[in-house]
Amino acid sequence: MAISTLLLDLETKSDVDLTKSGVYRYADSPYFDILLFAYSVDDSPVKVIDLASGESLPDDILHALTDDSVTKHSFNASFERVCLSVWLKRNYPDIFHSYSIPQDSVGNYLSPDSWHCSMAASAYLGLPLTLAGVGSVLKLEQQKMTEGKALIKYFCVPYAYDGDKPLFHVPSDATDKWAVFKAYNKRDVETEMGIEKKISRFPVPYFVWKEYHLDQEINDRGIQLDLPLVHNAIRIGDCAKQHLTEKLCELTGLENPNSVQQMKGWLKSHGVEIESLGKKEVQELIDKVPPEIREVLLLRQQTSKSSVKKYSAMRNAVCSDGRARGMFQFYGANRTGREAGRIIQLQNLPQNHIPDLEAARNLVLSGDMEALELLYEDIPDTLSQLIRTAFVPKAGYKFIVADFSAIEARVIAWLAGEQWRMNAFANGEDIYCASASKMFGVPVVKHGVNGHLRQKGKVAELACGYGGSVGAMKAMGADAIGLSDNELKQIVTDWRKASPNIVQLWWDVERAAIKAVGGKTQTEAHGIKFSYESGFLFIELPSGRRLAYVKPRIEENRFGGESITYDGVGTSKKWQRLETYSGKLVENIVQGIARDLLFYSLQTLSHCFIVGHIHDEMIIEADRRMSLQAVCEQMARTPKWAKGLLLRADGYECEFYKKD
Repeated sequence: MAISTLLLDLETKSDVDLTKSGVYRYADSPYFDILLFAYSVDDSPVKVIDLASGESLPDDILHALTDDSVTKHSFNASFERVCLSVWLKRNYPDIFHSYSIPQDSVGNYLSPDSWHCSMAASAYLGLPLTLAGVGSVLKLEQQKMTEGKALIKYFCVPYAYDGDKPLFHVPSDATDKWAVFKAYNKRDVETEMGIEKKISRFPVPYFVWKEYHLDQEINDRGIQLDLPLVHNAIRIGDCAKQHLTEKLCELTGLENPNSVQQMKGWLKSHGVEIESLGKKEVQELIDKVPPEIREVLLLRQQTSKSSVKKYSAMRNAVCSDGRARGMFQFYGANRTGREAGRIIQLQNLPQNHIPDLEAARNLVLSGDMEALELLYEDIPDTLSQLIRTAFVPKAGYKFIVADFSAIEARVIAWLAGEQWRMNAFANGEDIYCASASKMFGVPVVKHGVNGHLRQKGKVAELACGYGGSVGAMKAMGADAIGLSDNELKQIVTDWRKASPNIVQLWWDVERAAIKAVGGKTQTEAHGIKFSYESGFLFIELPSGRRLAYVKPRIEENRFGGESITYDGVGTSKKWQRLETYSGKLVENIVQGIARDLLFYSLQTLSHCFIVGHIHDEMIIEADRRMSLQAVCEQMARTPKWAKGLLLRADGYECEFYKKD
């Protein structure tokens, strides 16, 4: 009988740290292997193949792996797919090479098109991103076994090295542990089957699976790294940190000036008390202390520049062909469906502002630390600004980097029907100037008449769109322009008066959501549909994709009014009760729509070799003949469901990745 679906889970070994390097580098190791293969065919009882003890996969299962008519299911399916790609290449090259690998694939991985990921399907419903977490929330009968962590450490991680060769425990070293490990592998598939059954009532739409498959293709391609630059940056960074630490020791007399406790003690002994040595707190303190303490604080900030650690992350993640892969987590932010960064974390790379970026890059590339120290006062900061430039196109190609212009401001204006904003975008106006002009009733031109008001307009735009007030203004940089709390309150008032339709959008959305939850019914506001179904609040976006909130309830908030609470992953990364409100719901909706627009553009440009995407930006490794203008024009196309929305995409070409 032909196989329709195959649900599977692997236990593997490698000398590479999976948590630091990701699955692509993990499986790229010559010491990688698959130990156990647990599977269920078409919901039949789970079987475990003990590959480490000499058992072989049945022929029908082996061929199902390269048969795109068989749907493969797994929790975090990219792990199984990548591991099996490498394993098949090494052990069954005839089967693997007879399989049709996508033409634009780099690294020869099994096509993701026939794979479904239970983790992505769970995230679509607002559930946790771990198998144990989902099993617990869904109260499954078959929960993930807690013994797994210790068994993985025993069998899957080297216990010692013989020279450079890693040594692993084998089943015969501990037959009792191995038996439990096999049961653990079997239980994972049973748990996944339970999850699939529970969430099958709310299937992921076909078009979202297509987005997942595109996401996997982009992860498979990876991005080329300039490894000489990476290695030299690590060496120079280590030397600079050592020099700075030695200078700090000399100035303070401390044994370890990088110790928070020791540094706090030293500051206290010099009459300065501070609760935190975080970047923001230290920056606020620097201008208030005597020169000798200021020097110490500045030096400590340089030594603690954590962004330089990204070079080490690059070294850890790079595969044998010089490309780093697996940097994007599909549905990693499950409140909006946006991607999350992994491993190197492209989503939070430092910006570059030094004017002679290429000159600084060339100094690091040549390893000339002496010249770097002579020309650049702060080496850690210089290295930090060069992080982006470690990503390069392959030889003979260029990067095209394109992104949406003011995407969230455009989406919220479109949703709310704020016409003056739509007109500003249609006329190609600077939205910060247009906002300031509307708020203060005078013309505002960037670098021109009333240009000083643009910064107030910018801070207001960034802070106020989702109901933010003085606190949000400060978080967006209002402190830097020296405004008092009273002035900030007035700016918030002015912004809201200038944008009455957006303010109305907040309240309409909140009322519709509360009505849906309270009445366990369906409602609609501004083209957004709200429904309560079987313990979920669903918010359907114009694209047809739905945002999900688990176990919503109407409760009293701290102001004595009604608000929605739900179960989700909080800032502490724990599953807990969370509260939402008008502005936050609108933020989720707007960012969700922005995410859908990006994926529409990624699919529109899927014939291009897209290697990365960060928030509202995409990176294409392009033939030198490819037109930047054509890319931006295609990116700015709007889908049918966004009629009337005015999009604009801008971009640039570069020989290495940077912020233009």
